[in-house]
Amino acid sequence: MPEVIFNGPAGRIEGRYQPGKEPNAPVAIILHPHPEFGGTMNNQVVYHLYYMFVQRGFAVLRFNSRGVGRSQGLFDHGVGELSDAAAALDWLQALNRESKGCWIAGFSFGAWIGMQLLMRRPEVEGFLSIAPQENLYDFSFLAPCPSSGLIIHGDEDRVTPPTSVQKLVDKLRLQKGITIEQQIVEGANHFFENKVDELIERCGEYLDRRRADIAAGGGR
Repeated sequence: MPEVIFNGPAGRIEGRYQPGKEPNAPVAIILHPHPEFGGTMNNQVVYHLYYMFVQRGFAVLRFNSRGVGRSQGLFDHGVGELSDAAAALDWLQALNRESKGCWIAGFSFGAWIGMQLLMRRPEVEGFLSIAPQENLYDFSFLAPCPSSGLIIHGDEDRVTPPTSVQKLVDKLRLQKGITIEQQIVEGANHFFENKVDELIERCGEYLDRRRADIAAGGGR
């Protein structure tokens, strides 16, 4: 789990990077929850997502957005954090020029940032959006959503009520050419306390299934 420092729009960005098992390994970035509420790259969901991708041979990066940990800059209400995420993906892709496949995973605030980044990067083949906060953030930019993905959340989430996530899922499912899969973790709150293992297992199962479909010639 090598520590890395790379340049971002607001100065240096601190991250953890694991190279892929093969030169053409797919890449993935993991985006953390809201920094003003304690969100960092060491959040347990982010940490376990990172290793889920590592175990599958991906080249993986998780990082602290501006103002978090040793990353320079100040919190920017999502605008600067999106720029940080774009710079992080640029850095990751520059190290992995032969990579086949790109995934984005984000948790809570990070899911909002990740889905914005998705709109800018047509090479992304799939995403994992964990407890996206439709009740707090505007997702209208997903018009249309460019790739298929998983939206997964808990049925006991009080921060982002299941009804608000359902609105986002229903809206995206009206779009043609992509498939949005929704999964609900029973008994899970917003932070997946005592449910992280089940969350990661479900994300891994989805990732394996989607990648097998893509390898077999299936679409996005």
